[in-house]
Amino acid sequence: MIRRLLIANRGEIAVRIIRTCKEMNIETVAVYSTADKDALHVQLADYAVCIGGPRANDSYLNMKNILSAACMTACDAIHPGFGFLSENAKFARLVMQCGLIFVGPNPDVIEQMGDKNNARQCMMEAGVPVIPGSKDLLETAQDALAMAETIGYPVLIKASNGGGGRGMRRADCAEELENAFDTAKAEARANFGDDAVYMEKFIVEPKHVEVQLMADKHGNVVHLFERDCSCQRRNQKLLEEAPCHILKEDIRKNLLADAVRAAQSVGYDSVGTIEFLLDARGDYYFMEMNTRIQVEHTISEEITGIDLIKQQIRIADGHKLAYAQEDIVCKGHAIECRINAENIKYNFAPSPGEVTFINFPQGRRVRIESAVYNDYKIPPYYDSMIAKIITYADTRLECIKRMRSALEELLIEGVETNIEFQYLLLHHPTFVGGRYDTGFMDSFIKELKEDGTII
Repeated sequence: MIRRLLIANRGEIAVRIIRTCKEMNIETVAVYSTADKDALHVQLADYAVCIGGPRANDSYLNMKNILSAACMTACDAIHPGFGFLSENAKFARLVMQCGLIFVGPNPDVIEQMGDKNNARQCMMEAGVPVIPGSKDLLETAQDALAMAETIGYPVLIKASNGGGGRGMRRADCAEELENAFDTAKAEARANFGDDAVYMEKFIVEPKHVEVQLMADKHGNVVHLFERDCSCQRRNQKLLEEAPCHILKEDIRKNLLADAVRAAQSVGYDSVGTIEFLLDARGDYYFMEMNTRIQVEHTISEEITGIDLIKQQIRIADGHKLAYAQEDIVCKGHAIECRINAENIKYNFAPSPGEVTFINFPQGRRVRIESAVYNDYKIPPYYDSMIAKIITYADTRLECIKRMRSALEELLIEGVETNIEFQYLLLHHPTFVGGRYDTGFMDSFIKELKEDGTII
């Protein structure tokens, strides 16, 4: 039984996990770098242990120090949050070898789904639609050229062990392919320590739709409906909403069923997400599986009323799912805006520094996820996201209006943020109409540059 849990993360997700643990009467242990000694998660946890210097490699990616902290404080379990070590199979195995519970899926499935090319093969065997592409890894540029001739341009060269939009390069013709191949391999080697790449057909301007799943260690799998995550810049999500309101009911039914089948086929046993690309014809394709809690889990919680962190901890502790599929109802609409400390006028460059004043919005069905407070110093070593604003309403339009009002109330001084950018996005006719795709953000930014609004 989990009585004390170490959170191997920082920022708003660490605070989010602490909040649920308090409700479950589970003691929490925060770990922190020297740069985070005054961080909110350190102040809120029952215990806190410094695990190294400010750079992630010295602290939040330092497996030895994290495991030592867990053993030293007599923890029963470790929750990895998202990012950092959350999808590291080696870390999950080490946690279990130390006699601790890893709050996440079993290491084998992390490893299996972490290899993107292998994940594609698994989905093909399970009968889940996948994007046309190479069955094997591409060894040379000549291999890439031959495959591209088979499936047709444009194509995408992707790191087999990649994620977060890194190690991906598009080629629209043979003349671009060799450079795309070499660049993708170099990025894969630099970011993931493995230059293995494969090829997929590039789906032009699709919807990015993902399905939230829960699976226990007894073979039960359920979905919590889908999210639309198509508002992206350079493959990084900026705004998410649930459900995907343009999805036709027959397509939704098949999409959700395929996501559940995908999880069942690999023996998944935690909270996770299946990501799909949806083209203009309504055809969808498996893209990848995220074997962790995601930043945007909040909007799935809002439309279903289910605490995903609580369920993730219960599953890790060996409990059966608390919900059957028929118990889970999608009601209303939710939107999440990611608030980043970044300078829009300088190509979204990070803007670390001291937050001299902050006022979070309040009101009915407005939710804040953040670890920032007045006089907090945002360190330059980590992700620039400093808050998530989530709104819920009975209808999508009401939800959009509520988010606009929330952003008007959100005041952050001392650092540059993307608040105004998000506010303008929520007024754009294409977004309001819901017909946007993954290519929309580029055109939106181009419009802002042309009229000189904020860029």
